Formats: sequence, structure tokens, C-alpha cells
Amino acid sequence: MTTASHTIPIVQVRSILQGAVHQGHAPEPLLRRAGISPGLLDSGRSRVSHHQYARLVRVLRRVTRDELWGLCQRPLPLGSFALGTELMVRSQTLGEALRTGFHFYHLLLDDFVMRLVHQGDTAHVRLLDRRPINPRRDYAKRTALFFTFGLASWLVERRLPVNRVRISAPEPSEYTETSRLFQAPVEYGAPHTGLSFDAVWLYHPVRQDRESLARFLRRAPTNLLVKYRDEGRITERIRRYLRRHLAGRLPSLEEVAEDLRMTPQTLRRRLREEGEGYQTIKDEVRRDAAVDLLARPDLSLMEIANRTGFSEPSTFHRAFKKWTGLAPGEYRQTVLESAGPG
Repeated sequence: MTTASHTIPIVQVRSILQGAVHQGHAPEPLLRRAGISPGLLDSGRSRVSHHQYARLVRVLRRVTRDELWGLCQRPLPLGSFALGTELMVRSQTLGEALRTGFHFYHLLLDDFVMRLVHQGDTAHVRLLDRRPINPRRDYAKRTALFFTFGLASWLVERRLPVNRVRISAPEPSEYTETSRLFQAPVEYGAPHTGLSFDAVWLYHPVRQDRESLARFLRRAPTNLLVKYRDEGRITERIRRYLRRHLAGRLPSLEEVAEDLRMTPQTLRRRLREEGEGYQTIKDEVRRDAAVDLLARPDLSLMEIANRTGFSEPSTFHRAFKKWTGLAPGEYRQTVLESAGPG
């Protein structure tokens, strides 16, 4: 069986590098230390593995001495995330924890302030600018918003259902997967960056403690990228099913529907409701598996093609180039050339 985690679009790599570049660091050595080839930046469709992105976060943290990687006016001191999370864990409810965390970061950040607003049946997290916006601060706000969502989900041990996400910047020309990450509609060009959810969640008890915090911090904050994906969504259930069958002929939609104990018509309707298509899911599962496997020098391209469900290397070659903009051999070379201690 081939396993494959979700991969990360190259636009996220470009964005997170902005602060270090602004500080005068050349991006190429940073990427190579993370096992990412600088050549991947030239392909708008290329992607990196979760492991590579996590290494890049660690590299940037060390180089910039900043937990927001040089994106803001002044550094966020190392240890801030751990201390802020420890303060939040002491709270009784999610609402109390969020207010505690926002107050803590208000003391450390000059660029924007985070607010929790309770209006009727809805709670709003709002990130309000304190300095003129630029692309670095915009990405810092998006990062803070995602960490807020991930921490809230971890604190209550359930994925926080988000009703809407608002981004103050214009809609980007490249697909960023923001809607997929939050699993909520996204409004660009909004008056402020933020998200909203049902206010009843403010009263949910915090289910973490000092012991679970220690385990969480060993992999934070990069574990927030994947920890609280909604495994109950039909899309994720299909992904898990396809991963188990990846090395052979991928099942038809009808076969998946039978395994999930629903009719094909119901499965198609559920996918439409989640804004997904079965062929797209199949392609993404194969693509993500291939990205992971191409980092393994012990596997030939023929073996990788077979493990991702292709009977012919030429078919695999065409598909991978369509997905990422690079041929599999070229992608492998860029990754292996950059692999090394991070």
C-alpha cells in the first residue's frame, strides 16, 4: 500500500520566504537546506511535500530568529508560540483561551491586532491592521488566522467548523487552497482578514492540559497543517480509500460508492456539495504520492509509476508534467540535488 500526505503548492513556499528575503537572505541556500530545489519556484504548478515544507519552516525560524520568519515589523521572539499556547491551555473554555491568546500576541505584534467579537449567534475573529499593508504582512495575517483555527481545533479536540473566511487582500492569481484548508467560502477584498463560526463553540471546554501540550509542541506549529483536516468529509474518505488501492487499477466511482455504502448518484451529489470531482481527487492522490516517492532514490521511475497506478512510464510522465509543470525525472533531480541535513 502506498501512503501519501497532502502536498503544498509552491505559492506557499514563495510567500513564506518573503520575510527572509526582505532581511537580505538569499532564498536558494534556505531552500536547499530544506531539501527543496530553487528550480521549483519557476513552475507555478509544482508542489512540495509536507515534510519539505516543515523543514523550511524550521530553517527560516533559525535563520531569522523569528517565529513569523521576518514577515512583520519586529521579530516574534523564539518561544512565543509555546508560551502563548501554554497560557491558552490554562483556560476553561475556547472563548477564554482565544481572548487570552489574542491579548498575549497584542503585546508582541505591531503590525496587526487580533480581536474576538461575539455578535448574536456568531463569533468573529478579526485581524485589524495597525500598519500599512504589504505582501509580507498579508501573509503574516493569513498565517496567524490559520494558526488560530488550528489551535482552536486542537484545544477542543475537534475541527472547528468555520462558516466564512475573509481576506483583506485581493484574490490571488494563483490557487492557494485557502477555501480547502478552512473548508469554508472565502471572501477576498474584505474590510479585514478574519473568520466566523457559531458562537456556541466559545463555550466548549478546553480539553488539553500541560501533558498534552508538551506532546503537541514537539511538532508544532507545522503539525497544524494536517492535524485537523476534516476526516469525515466525503472527499477525505475517498482519498483514504484510493490510497489503499493506489498500486493497482484505481476503482471507479461506482466501486467507491459501493464500498462507502451509498449509491453513485448520492456520491456524486455529496462531491458536488463539497466542490470536488472524482477525477480531480484521483489525480491529487496520485500526484501527492508521486511527490513523496520521487524523493526516494532507491525507487526507479518505473517503480514509482507502478506504485501510483500507471502501467506505462510514458503515461506517468505526461500526467506528472501536467500536474506540476515538471517531468518526474526533472522533479526528482531537483529534489535529490537539494536533499541534505536541514
